[in-house]
Amino acid sequence: MNAAPRTTRRTLWVAIRAMVIFTLLLGIAYPLALTGIGQLAFPWQANGSLRANATGEVVGSAHLGQQFLTESCEPDPQFFQPRPSAAGYGYDGAASSGSNLGPENPDLVAAIAERRAAVARFNGVTESEVPADAVTASSSGLDPHISADYAAVQISRVADARGLDRSEVQNIVRAHTQAPDLGFLGESRVNVLELNLALEQLRR
Repeated sequence: MNAAPRTTRRTLWVAIRAMVIFTLLLGIAYPLALTGIGQLAFPWQANGSLRANATGEVVGSAHLGQQFLTESCEPDPQFFQPRPSAAGYGYDGAASSGSNLGPENPDLVAAIAERRAAVARFNGVTESEVPADAVTASSSGLDPHISADYAAVQISRVADARGLDRSEVQNIVRAHTQAPDLGFLGESRVNVLELNLALEQLRR
């Protein structure tokens, strides 16, 4: 008659021990081990892939898109600009997301038309020359890359703003253009932060 209570207590005790053991293993030991391996083997990546400028000031992460603005919060013509962002209020690492609007959504269609006109005007090109990634946000809203086509559209504007030869800026873009993964996955792309840091180094 006392078998059932004993079985219940035994089952409860086994469950408690299992919870404690797996909490220690998977909740503490495993994360600590992975953190330690990451810090030893890949410290730069484990700490956010942060990039610093020539003075040592951290200016961003190689894996997160960001804006490059003037003091009046307008796009700075001296820098290459990223693709649009729908993450939070824009480029918010704590609110990574896309717009989730379909291609026929009137708000998205209007936003794309407005962005295309603004990009064309800012870079001194026709609207037909503006590539798709210049007017559409990525699914994360934090894509640090732009297409090689979008980088090419911005070369003349950046060169003029910095007083550089266009061929000089073009060479920097070419040096920072990454080929498709495995040679065929995706398309050629340019990391905007890396490219702008290279431009700042050139100034020195």
